[in-house]
Amino acid sequence: MIEQIRALFERDGKPAPGIGETLLSAYESGLKRPGPEYLHYLCSAYRVEPASLGYDGPCICGHGHRMPGAVRGDLQDGRPDTSPDPRELPTKSIGGDPSAGGSEEDENVLRRTLLQLLAGSGVALDGQVLGSVENIRRRMDETLVSATVSPAMLDQWEESTVGFGRQYMSTPPLRLLCDVLLEFSAVRKAMERRQPVDLQERLCRMAAQLAGLSGMIMINLGDHRMARSFFRTGRMAADDTGDRALRAWVIAREALVPLYYGDPREALNLARKSRDLAGQTPCAAQAMAPVVEARALAMMSGAGKKDVVDQAKRALSRARAAFSQMTAADQDDPTFGYTERQLYFHQGDALVKLGQTMEADLILEQALTKYGPADWLDPTFIKFDRAKCKLLEGDVDEALAIAKATLAGLGEGCRPDILIQRAHEVAKAVEAKAPDHPELKVYLEALRAAPSADPTLGDV
Repeated sequence: MIEQIRALFERDGKPAPGIGETLLSAYESGLKRPGPEYLHYLCSAYRVEPASLGYDGPCICGHGHRMPGAVRGDLQDGRPDTSPDPRELPTKSIGGDPSAGGSEEDENVLRRTLLQLLAGSGVALDGQVLGSVENIRRRMDETLVSATVSPAMLDQWEESTVGFGRQYMSTPPLRLLCDVLLEFSAVRKAMERRQPVDLQERLCRMAAQLAGLSGMIMINLGDHRMARSFFRTGRMAADDTGDRALRAWVIAREALVPLYYGDPREALNLARKSRDLAGQTPCAAQAMAPVVEARALAMMSGAGKKDVVDQAKRALSRARAAFSQMTAADQDDPTFGYTERQLYFHQGDALVKLGQTMEADLILEQALTKYGPADWLDPTFIKFDRAKCKLLEGDVDEALAIAKATLAGLGEGCRPDILIQRAHEVAKAVEAKAPDHPELKVYLEALRAAPSADPTLGDV
């Protein structure tokens, strides 16, 4: 919205406005009243009259603002905007109930994005989509701190939640995010009124799982701040269930954010918190948390130090022991549980960071055999890890061959920043070891042709 307002100022030949997130939030919440000029541009951007924003009197421009295609369509690509007029939605999207009017528009944004993805169109994770994602998450926060659905409907939502978890490894992240958040929004609506205790607990469980899954997807899309927000929402929902295993799962998944984005010490603290919450209860977090602990230890102290290697290997041993105590259902669930192939992958990743290349390469090779042809996310990480192994062993040719083949095998919609970052890590390592290698230039050109990773992100 801020970008649209700035673009309108630029279109009219005016200096850039000083509006930012804080000021816009103050307008939306009624803490401040916009001046006549800002009110005009707010009405233009939202395509509504001042009364719809809660302000009396006409706009200074003297004409109406409900002109189809006058804002978003014109600003984006010159074509008329065919999206619904916000004033034709059931309630207002600004100045009214934050859990009602804006909800429909946010869901419409995700539905349009999903339709474009299904039609094969390239869709960017732009400000409008991110805004809708954040609004849906925020409304769940509001419902959790404030909130009759049939058991049959709950059964259906729970089945959908499990299904989304199974799609996590094989569906492009933005496509899956749209599906997950539409379900997340439906669960939130059911929670607006307090339900009987048993139904409320089931709704909170689904909210925690869907929020956690959304956080995992946001990690893959490269937005670690939004990921942390979703995990925070997931923690709130999990706290209402009283289920220690679920709370530990959310925290173990959250630990991946600092692990992937440059703060292994925080990842270590979260992993230990998850481990303590899980206690002696056989669950996914009891196996997952020690693995995160081992990976964080390796990142903090570097490879080759005997005491670090010993600590990390003890953590991996605890993870294997905990995995053997998990139920078969949890061992078969790659998202809300923890599978054998994930255990192999994460052990191998930890060993690579510790410099234990021979053992790591063997485990990573075994991990690849446990994934199916439709799985792409974890196998891609594994292949880049194997390239690092070969590089540490001095086989630059094999390292580049693996990295090039891996990069070339990523289809459209399957190149999130977090993977491209791994590809760049391999390139940097090769440049440091063999800057004149003839295949390095070819690999760098392939990387430049791929979507570039966000330079503000930390090492993955």
